[in-house]
Amino acid sequence: MNYKHLGYFMQVAKSGSVMRASELLHLTPQTISGQIQLLEEALGSALLAKSGRGLVLTEAGRLALSYAEEIFSLGAELQEAVREPANKGRTLEFRVGVVDVVPKSMAYRLVEPATQLPEPVRVVCREWKLDSLLAELALHRLDLVISDAPIPASISVRAFSHRLGTSGVNFFAAPALLERCSGAFPQCLDGAPMLLPGEDSALGQRLRAWFKANSLHPRVVGEFDDSALAKEFGRRGAGIFVGPSVLSHEIEKQLGVKTLGVAAEVVDEFFAISVERRVKHPCVVAITQSARNELFAVPAKTRRVRRSTSR
Repeated sequence: MNYKHLGYFMQVAKSGSVMRASELLHLTPQTISGQIQLLEEALGSALLAKSGRGLVLTEAGRLALSYAEEIFSLGAELQEAVREPANKGRTLEFRVGVVDVVPKSMAYRLVEPATQLPEPVRVVCREWKLDSLLAELALHRLDLVISDAPIPASISVRAFSHRLGTSGVNFFAAPALLERCSGAFPQCLDGAPMLLPGEDSALGQRLRAWFKANSLHPRVVGEFDDSALAKEFGRRGAGIFVGPSVLSHEIEKQLGVKTLGVAAEVVDEFFAISVERRVKHPCVVAITQSARNELFAVPAKTRRVRRSTSR
């Protein structure tokens, strides 16, 4: 039985089709079908059966999937156990995937603590769509995925979402554009040129809902999956753009823009997704602790105000 064949089978079983698995694994459907056929011949039983346009697990397939998940989990533990004593004094490789809609400045601030460990660390970053990164995580090609959303219910992977923190959203504008925005916030956004995150992003959906709830109709002049590209357009005055409130001072300083207003109700969330229910990888521990205790920590003054208000 081939370990790689088992991995292909597990991806097909979780995605529900050979075509979908081939997109996630960047292999041809013929290659995956052939490898699964070899696995079925080795096991002496059919693992998948056609159902409409998709595939379903046979009884043997369900049994094989449960073993496959355990095998890959044990394989990851084996690598970690063997690597730990062997790598003493060596560089620790940390493979992290960043969902493409996460702002680059936020990704850096989140990953940075992993580079500050006592032992030397080599960070390998991959940027992609969430479903593709989760497929890589399931095959243990990544140690962590940083996302703006938890694992979707539609994606079946054996992984866990760890909330890092939340932030309000600031609206930024170049000085020349800011002068043309009249009226109080947020009414000044009505009819104003706007650069929005793509509709597929969690933040993009929340912003559109917020506009609707406040009867605002900004003039959308651009939609961007890449937040860095949106900021470049915004820096040059093409439109108003958004960014996390926790990084507002950094964004203003770097891009020479000003805050037009803050939408505290629009929550921008960030998650660390790993195969570990209880985080043990030293880089992941550093990232989660720093995010919760520093980057997204509520200032002491704010906590006192909230306590007094609640009374």
